[in-house]
Amino acid sequence: MNSRLPSATIVLGAAGALAFAALAFAALSRTGPAATHLTTWLVAYGAVVLSFLGAVHWGLVLAAEQPQRPWLRAGFGVLPALAGWVAVWLDITAVPAGAIGLLIAAYLGVAAVERSFYIRGWLPRGYLWLRYVLTLVVVLILSTVLTLRLLGARITL
Repeated sequence: MNSRLPSATIVLGAAGALAFAALAFAALSRTGPAATHLTTWLVAYGAVVLSFLGAVHWGLVLAAEQPQRPWLRAGFGVLPALAGWVAVWLDITAVPAGAIGLLIAAYLGVAAVERSFYIRGWLPRGYLWLRYVLTLVVVLILSTVLTLRLLGARITL
């Protein structure tokens, strides 16, 4: 597989990470209902992006002339969307810390599975590098929000 990524994927991936940072900053700089709503937006955005990560694997299976283990790969592609859906459900049922924790675990889990897919030759090297960088950024952002929320802290300028 080609290991070179189109620059659009790098730019749009970085823009997506900036959106995570902006939502996290907004949620952490407010209190009360505004903070709750912004945290919900962050969780929902995290769930949508997580769903997208699973969809990538559907696209790879669909694009291959003779995909290897299509049931495994397409089946895995469904799991991030399910995890995102549960995270949104947790958030709207008043367990935002659980929702954020689930997102963190899901992003790390997807990265681990993608590593095994890369070893099997199912992913281009450039994709894995990009995913690791973006996953690290997202996990750091979500971990910061989770930690500060659990401590009852907020960001003030």
